[in-house]
Formats: sequence, structure tokens, C-alpha cells
Amino acid sequence: MDLDKLERIDEWTWRVKRAPAAGGAEALLYGDRELMAAMDDKVLEQIGNVARLPGLVGAAMAMPDAHWGYGFPIGGVAAFDPDQGGIISAGGVGLDISCGIRCLRTDLTLPEIAPKLEQLGERLFQTIPAGVGVEGDLKLSVDELDTVMSDGAEWAVRRGFGSGDDLQFVEEHGRVGGAVPDNVSQTAKKRQRGEMGTLGSGNHYLEVQVVDRIDDQAAAQAFGIREGQIVISIHCGSRGLGHQIGTDYLVSLAKAAGRLGIALPDRELACAPIASPEGQAYIGAMNAAINVALANRQILTAITRETVHELFPRARLETLFDVSHNTCKPENHIVDGRRRRLYVHRKGATRAFGPGHPDLPARYREAGQPVIIGGSMGTGSYILAGTAEAEARSFSSASHGAGRQMSRHQALKQWHGRQLIDELRSHGILIRTRSMRGAAEEAPGAYKDVDAVARATEGAGLARRVAFLRPKVCIKG
Repeated sequence: MDLDKLERIDEWTWRVKRAPAAGGAEALLYGDRELMAAMDDKVLEQIGNVARLPGLVGAAMAMPDAHWGYGFPIGGVAAFDPDQGGIISAGGVGLDISCGIRCLRTDLTLPEIAPKLEQLGERLFQTIPAGVGVEGDLKLSVDELDTVMSDGAEWAVRRGFGSGDDLQFVEEHGRVGGAVPDNVSQTAKKRQRGEMGTLGSGNHYLEVQVVDRIDDQAAAQAFGIREGQIVISIHCGSRGLGHQIGTDYLVSLAKAAGRLGIALPDRELACAPIASPEGQAYIGAMNAAINVALANRQILTAITRETVHELFPRARLETLFDVSHNTCKPENHIVDGRRRRLYVHRKGATRAFGPGHPDLPARYREAGQPVIIGGSMGTGSYILAGTAEAEARSFSSASHGAGRQMSRHQALKQWHGRQLIDELRSHGILIRTRSMRGAAEEAPGAYKDVDAVARATEGAGLARRVAFLRPKVCIKG
């Protein structure tokens, strides 16, 4: 990125320079000089376009892991006021609606699992359905899928997948309100009927990790994690249903923008006022997809528990936290000293409520919300805690992952799947995948430095580092 197009506000914050006649609100980017310099120029263009959308409150923002996306950059955050003509944009949510991470803490340690690590990796690979178009054993009727879209992870618990204890530590307790299954097309429903309890492909994964370092002892104690402990992270979303909803509504939202005279700076930012019929229709469908994703991760949690118990019958696996990073949520935020109900788009960004927030479980209220920055296979991940400062800086939002620095096409030119897997094995990391091409596309070198992203996230006051997780087994599609 050309840094001459940015004005540096402080060590971690940058403002996009604008011509006086350009119009629009501020566009801010978070990160250090190295991250900014390495970021693709498309991010600059896209976040500047977001800043020109109607009803925006505050600035349009890009997190330290930001990179090019459809409409919004991935890592884009923007809040809109429905009472001021604020909009909802499918490009600001993403096609993989409610993609997120469920993190499980265990009472196992690395020395305990090391003798059976290969066996554990193989069993997880056999029991976790993963890959493009791969379906699971669970086949739902149309009526039952409608119930999943309404009830989310609560439905999964009723069906015997895990327990109510899990839901205490899931965003929205595993179920968002306002879902309208009738707003979801039959095509989307058909794609999902066999995909519940499946991981998917691309950057989705299940990873067995060891807590390698503690950076904040008090928060780690609140989160129930310690050095040497095994945790398991499950990264996936709403699968085919979410993708189809996004595709369907890009068309209707674009028509609404045209009908209402909304000047789109980019057609990929197709949107409609939150209060409009088209906006409400998309929100109802989006919420249905969020519930599907929450149910999906709950099912995968139950499958993971059963698989681990085959080898370690007495192991305890508890949900540490589950939070989405492709959503638009109505939330209360303080703006200019006044409490306002805003719709916060987070695309490739995660909610990061700070200490004392009433929506947090009592166990985490003093420490702040657990925030998970997922790395690529082989590089490690971070658990962080939300900060009070982030409320004013980013509407309580933070980075969600390392973020790509290289396209999948570029990665294929540089790495070969088998060679990469063998190299990672030499470093003690076991990869199980159904696609050597997919492994090459997700090579660690195709992503930003996760340490730099976590450091910048903390430096910008968005979340503070609690623990570093080192990968041991990674299951991919």
C-alpha cells in the first residue's frame, strides 16, 4: 500500500487522505507501518467506499488483518444507524455468514496426548466431515431445517449434541432472534439439508493446539487456560445455506439501492436501508444463517468430544467461547456521550466486548470477552480479551485471523501440498486433508504474520493478548 495516501494518527492508527470534494466519513486503518505497507491497495479503495455509504456512524474501519474482499474488505467494520437512513449490505457481512471459531478447552496436556497424537489426528479426520460439497450423516427435512434456522445451537442441544452448559459461552447463547426461515430460498435450504455438522473447505479447519505461552495471567485464569494445556479450535460457518443467501440477496439489495436512489460507490456494496422491506428481508435471512452456523459448530463440538473420548475417555472438553466474524448485529454503543442502537457490520472481524459488558458470561465479565485470532495451519493462533477502549475505537471489534497476504492462485505457484505437509510434519505439526491443492492454497506463507496482527490488535487497543496457541494437528477439507 502507498503510505503517502494515509495520514498517520498514532503508532497504530492511520486515516485515509481524501480530496476536499470526495465526501463521505472518515476511513481508518489499524496496524503498524509494516502491516500497512504490505496491505494491498484494494483495501484502501474498499474502506474508502464504505465510508461513503448512507447512515454511517463514526468511521469505516479496517482491522490489522485486512485484505481485499467482495464489497467490504475482509477485516472491515462499519456501524449504521437505522434512524438516520443507515443501510445493511450483504457485502459487509460476507457470503460465509456467521463463519466463526468455537474454542474448546480441555483438561489434557501435550505429554498426555503425544503418544496418541497420530491416532487422534486420524480419528478426527475420519469423524469430522470436511471438504468441498461433503455432507454428514445428519439429513434434515425441510421443516426441521426451518427449526434449526429459528433455534440455532439450542436445537442442536435438544437433539443431543452437547449440553446447555455449552450455550452459556456461545454468542447470543447460541440463538439470535429475528430469524425468518421463509426469507431463505428453497435453493439455499436444499444446499444445507445434508451439510449440518460439516467443516467445509478453504480456510476452515479443526485444530488441536497446545497453550504455548501465557501473556495475561489473570485473564488466562478467568478463561481456564494454562501453559501446556490442549485446546481445540473449530473454524467454520453456515456452509452452502449462507453462501446462497448472500448470492440471492446481492441481487435484491442492488435493485433496492437503484429504486431508492442510493448512489453506490461500488456495485459490490449493494445495500438497502435497514428499515426498508428489502433490508428487513435480508436481515431475517441472515439471522437464519447465523443460527445455522451456531448449530453447525455445536454439532461439530459434540462429534469432537465423542472422538476424543474414544482415546481419552476421562477427558473434559468445555466450550471456552464461540463467536462469529461475518455478521451484522444490532448493538447498543455510546457515541458522543449518547447511547445509540446501531447495526454493526463485521466482515472478517470479531466482536470484542470489554470488561463489565452485561452481555458477557459472569465468568468472563471482569476479564473481557475471549477473542480468537486464528492463524494459518502451522503458524499458531492467539486468544485475546476485549478491552473497554475498543468500544470507542472500533465499536468493540477486533481482528479475526492472520489475514491473507497472497491469493490462492499465487500460493499454488509457490507451494505443493505434499511437500508442504511433509515440511510441517518435520516441525511436529500433523495435517490431515482431502485436498493437496487446498493445502497448498492455505500455506502458512500465504498469510500475514499472526504475531504481527496480534501485536497490532493489542497496540491499537482493540483486544489484549492472553495466550499463544501452537498447532499440533490440523484437519482440513
